[in-house]
Amino acid sequence: MSQHGISSFLLSQNLIASEVLDEVIKAADKADERLISHLVSNKLLDSKLFAIEAAKFFNLTLFDLNAYDLEFFPRKYLNERLITECHCLPLYKHKKMLLLATSDPLNLNAIREYRFFSNLDIEQVIVEEGMLSKLIKEVTENTTDDALKTLEGMELEEIDLDIVEGDEFKEDDDFGDNDEPVIKYVNKIIVDAINKGASDIHFEPYATNFRIRYRIDGMLQEIAFPPLKISARTASRIKIMAQLNIAERRIPQDGRFKLKISKTHVIDFRVSVCPTAFGEKIVLRILDQAKTYLSIDKLGLESHQQKIYLSALNQSQGMILVTGPTGSGKTITLYTGLHIINTVEKNISTAEDPVEINVNGINQVQINNKQGLTFARALKAFLRQDPDIIMIGEIRDFETADIAIKAAQTGHLVLSTIHTNSAPETLNRLLDMGIPHYNIISSVSLIIAQRLARKLCPHCKRPAPDVTRQLLLDMGIRPQHLEKDFTAYRSNPNGCTRCFKGYRGRIAIYEVMPLSLAMSRLIVEGRSTLTLAEQAQREGIDNLQQSALIKVVHGITSIEEAHRVTST
Repeated sequence: MSQHGISSFLLSQNLIASEVLDEVIKAADKADERLISHLVSNKLLDSKLFAIEAAKFFNLTLFDLNAYDLEFFPRKYLNERLITECHCLPLYKHKKMLLLATSDPLNLNAIREYRFFSNLDIEQVIVEEGMLSKLIKEVTENTTDDALKTLEGMELEEIDLDIVEGDEFKEDDDFGDNDEPVIKYVNKIIVDAINKGASDIHFEPYATNFRIRYRIDGMLQEIAFPPLKISARTASRIKIMAQLNIAERRIPQDGRFKLKISKTHVIDFRVSVCPTAFGEKIVLRILDQAKTYLSIDKLGLESHQQKIYLSALNQSQGMILVTGPTGSGKTITLYTGLHIINTVEKNISTAEDPVEINVNGINQVQINNKQGLTFARALKAFLRQDPDIIMIGEIRDFETADIAIKAAQTGHLVLSTIHTNSAPETLNRLLDMGIPHYNIISSVSLIIAQRLARKLCPHCKRPAPDVTRQLLLDMGIRPQHLEKDFTAYRSNPNGCTRCFKGYRGRIAIYEVMPLSLAMSRLIVEGRSTLTLAEQAQREGIDNLQQSALIKVVHGITSIEEAHRVTST
């Protein structure tokens, strides 16, 4: 884009005063923003008026993004780098033409880049800057890397599979031409699982059939029933990819491989092989690091809970514990916090089993119990490395808990997970481990319990008039969380093309409990978990069910789902 050209146009059309233009250009350059974006975001230019005048002057089509349906979005031609760097968006593809939206009529760089990327003719249309920025954000937040979205259009054998350890896998290592269909089929299943947002793939051989299931939003779904005769070859193919012993079928094996879908985007797969009565059951855990970091605003914390978490993270010492069942999102909650406090001034070390999220600037240690590298041993080593912040993957025993508690008492911020059903139960769990009550109250600053609930599909959810204000009050929601006019929803059991049985995606539900003075007294007195929970209620702390009901009021999830995830 030519700043001089667009500034001349602005002056010629009397869209901005000449005396302020120079200062605005300098401010835009300093903020590393496009001139049009800077003017609109700072309310120095009417976005709609500029679009109308630009379309007239440059003889371009004016396109109304308010009438644009994302159903028509050509995902095959999405390139996240291009649309963010060039500030443009492909809207439609028709034969050899791609319609490209820009808010700047002189954004010729976007035309050139997209012509080269798509190998199509480009037709530029002018749209409002505010609407374009909003739509770019919506598209990039709801999609993964552009290469992933083009996988469906690729030949499956072209997918680049890189092995994490050992020699690179070569097609010559297969069992011959007869297995080419199996190779393609396994690749197709993997690609399909990634595109559907699955977290796990299950390959399950039985006496009379072979079943494949995906875990999507925490629920297993049957996907396919391929011929039983290919189950053994499927297992062998996956074992080769994971560098496992294909001749060994009597004992469990664990491995991993990674799928490289672009130069910068790699998806890791953890492979678990377990012998069963009718063959080997294989489970692939999909670890897409592009999805593992969320901003704190997207975690699911209510505003008052978010303030408590941020306050604890900003303390120089103390312990933050996150509790919940396996797969409830504890690691993401902790790593979101670590991202916030990961600065040059802080020395952060983590001990994990396994290391699932690689973060630049954080010293991460992979626990290896067979070699004697336990959580406790890693923690002792950290304390000799001048740490500021320590994260422990899980507190499992007295020794780890004792060292972590002492670290929190001696000027370190310690974050960890522990397995309990609620925040108050965590305090008694530490007591059961053998930690004295005086050490708990002097070190633990915050306990967060969490669950993951499925979100209602925004396209097919249905009003639930039977979910009334009184019903929610009877279930325990606090009156201040009830809006005067709210509409609760429930899922459409038939679902739609964009969801599974009325649900799409998940959101975390939290119980955020700081350790108050009154709570500390109860711990010293040895009170029960029930008494601690009652005190938390008196202090206005929402338990898991109350937090889930807030999501029901906001139309995010259903009352049935809220009950399902908080009833245990």
